[in-house]
Amino acid sequence: MTGASGLVGSAIVRRLGAAGRPVTGVDRVPSPDTSVVADLRDPAAWRRALSGAGAVVHTAALHAPHVGVHPDDEFREINVGATRDLLDASAAAGVRRFVYTSSTSVYGHALEPTDEAVWVTEDVTCRPRDIYDETKLAAERLVLSTAGTMSTVCLRIARCFPEPPAVRARHRLHRGVDVADVAEAHLLAVRGPREATGVLNIAGPYPWRAEDRKQLWHDPAALITRRLPEVAAGFGRLGWTLPVSIDRVYVSARAGAVLGYRPRHGVTALLAEARAGG
Repeated sequence: MTGASGLVGSAIVRRLGAAGRPVTGVDRVPSPDTSVVADLRDPAAWRRALSGAGAVVHTAALHAPHVGVHPDDEFREINVGATRDLLDASAAAGVRRFVYTSSTSVYGHALEPTDEAVWVTEDVTCRPRDIYDETKLAAERLVLSTAGTMSTVCLRIARCFPEPPAVRARHRLHRGVDVADVAEAHLLAVRGPREATGVLNIAGPYPWRAEDRKQLWHDPAALITRRLPEVAAGFGRLGWTLPVSIDRVYVSARAGAVLGYRPRHGVTALLAEARAGG
């Protein structure tokens, strides 16, 4: 497991452990969830970590906040080059399953609406905006092109990094996901059958239908109030404003069909936590 010290990586390590799957965590930052402290570009560390491994979960990467901070060549070296090397090492070590943690950010410019919210399924053509999008998409293609005995799957996870509660609540309506659901998706992917491959969106439980797209873009507050009155009331009690426009909805129905993914921590759960002071 790479990136074991990060927000997503540590949640995955704990979920796999709770399910009875021992994990060797690799990260250059020490943490209670990291067994091997090493740089992703250190092949000797991989060889130690891969010994006896049946599956690899690869979350380590440079991320969107690093754009403009790290040079583009470093993005290519870490996000693409190191992924290629890890794939080769995993195949050589006899790993049977490789789960790659990608991002819905790879859809890029395709997420820009015209007169209605974008209904984002895996069939939407990716149009990368920056070096992060470009390198994550390139890594996906490497993972999916891996031949041989190793089965691979790419999970495009929706937004799940720390934000103020009101912002997270608005995002949880259409583009955010709880890290607990992300961790569960990775467990399902590790357990999944060999034929559970390809690219899968991992997002939250949203109550929208494709025919809602125009109203989501133009007047989501009215739709939320009508369809989710308890959510609208919860926003009001907390002094939070409903979104004035929703530009996209990430759709994870395919992950449900392929992996049995059923996200549980939606906006209602977040509002309950906020009311309880959590």
